Amino acid sequence: MSSGTPATGSVPPQVASGGAMTPTGAVVSGALPAYEQSYIENILRLNLGKVGTFYMTYENNSEWNAKVFKGVLEAAGRDHIIISDPTTGQRTILLMVNLDYATFDQPLVYQYPGVIGAPPVTR
Repeated sequence: MSSGTPATGSVPPQVASGGAMTPTGAVVSGALPAYEQSYIENILRLNLGKVGTFYMTYENNSEWNAKVFKGVLEAAGRDHIIISDPTTGQRTILLMVNLDYATFDQPLVYQYPGVIGAPPVTR
């Protein structure tokens, strides 16, 4: 058969989206461990509630091109960070594209919960 279709009676195995197969075509059963990737927003999400200092750069700004923000880390998304001032409660949304780096005065959680070998998360 040159049409590229399987031979009669030969049906390829059903594989769930993202599922794994061996080189011989056998379907690998069982859940594979899910590993969280080490993106900055994931690291920040593991440390919500901690006070951080965020160093930002704003290119082509005639008034100021760098600014420092300090506050309680409330949320982190793919493109933003939300911090709050603990004394006034004012919230600020910072864009990730402007983030140079962040510092924290306390230890950071970096191990993702649920990953084999990761210690328990304490905040």
